[in-house]
Amino acid sequence: MPSTEIILTENVPGLGAEADVVKVRRGYARNYLLPRGKAYEVTPASLRELDNLKKKRAERETRELNEAEELSHRIGKLRVTFTLETGETGKAFGSITAQDIVNRLKNEIGSEIDRHKIVLERPIKDTGEHEVQIKLHHNVTAQFSFQVKSAEKPKSQEAAAEPTERKHRSFFRRKKETK
Repeated sequence: MPSTEIILTENVPGLGAEADVVKVRRGYARNYLLPRGKAYEVTPASLRELDNLKKKRAERETRELNEAEELSHRIGKLRVTFTLETGETGKAFGSITAQDIVNRLKNEIGSEIDRHKIVLERPIKDTGEHEVQIKLHHNVTAQFSFQVKSAEKPKSQEAAAEPTERKHRSFFRRKKETK
């Protein structure tokens, strides 16, 4: 298969980062990368432009690293309490998932975090103190600690929730005979 060398202008997952010179198949470059502006062909003039792209890439990477470290500190200081509905035996109805954590962090901090960056082996179904790792950058990992408590009903709702005793009314009624 014929291949060609191109210079990437932005991150392409599975291929490379900005300012990388990579070899790809001609069809992939011609039909996908070049028309979308994700890359351009290697020429003597483009090789001279490569230094500018490398500077932009270094600036972007340092900015992303600083943002990730700052977000990590904010997440580390945050204390959040989740509530779960539990039965009489203490078993939880439902669980806390990575999406629940993402929604809560968005409300508390205001930053959008991808739910795939949260390392959660299984959904959390028990009460107590929990700690979850969040991979914000390939060099930065934040520790998010939170408390899970059982949601208790107020006494007024418990009294209202207990059924009052009523007379049992038969579903089938006898028809009165009329003559």
